Amino acid sequence: MSISTSVKLSRDVTAVAIPAGTPQPLPKDTEVFITQELGGTFTVHANSLLFRIDGKDADALGRTPSAETLEETTEVVELEDETVWEKLKTCFDPEIPVNIVDLGLIYDLSKHKLPNGKFKVFVKMTLTAPGCGMGEVIANDAQQKILTIPAVDDAIVEIVWDPPWHQSMITEQGRLALGLE
Repeated sequence: MSISTSVKLSRDVTAVAIPAGTPQPLPKDTEVFITQELGGTFTVHANSLLFRIDGKDADALGRTPSAETLEETTEVVELEDETVWEKLKTCFDPEIPVNIVDLGLIYDLSKHKLPNGKFKVFVKMTLTAPGCGMGEVIANDAQQKILTIPAVDDAIVEIVWDPPWHQSMITEQGRLALGLE
């Protein structure tokens, strides 16, 4: 959801500068404009810069933190690829209001069953631009969301550059969301 709501931070938060990908403190009472609220994270405009604020800090924005938590299970379960794909669709580039799957950033998804009955998931993804400082932040977001799946014990998200990303990799849903069709 793209919005533009002005709020003052109710407490100090550590945000990630966009597109540099570097952590930066934003002090209590900083006025921010929420420009995007997708996948449990927030893109805000403050001090003439863009920042990404994690869902765990939603309360500082007057929002409710994401309900996604790790669920414990002791039973041996199966893991459908579609479950992982759906979880990846909750990850967003903080500058583009389309999920990383529909942007065509996910190149490969595989899984390996572990001796404990759970799975290790492997994802290869790229970015829209090689110089994007947000790559590790987006990859970490994808990894953390995959780890919330009860059947998953471990997840590796690797950033790759071959083949280079281009707009033709955007899905039909992504093209519609971006107004390209």
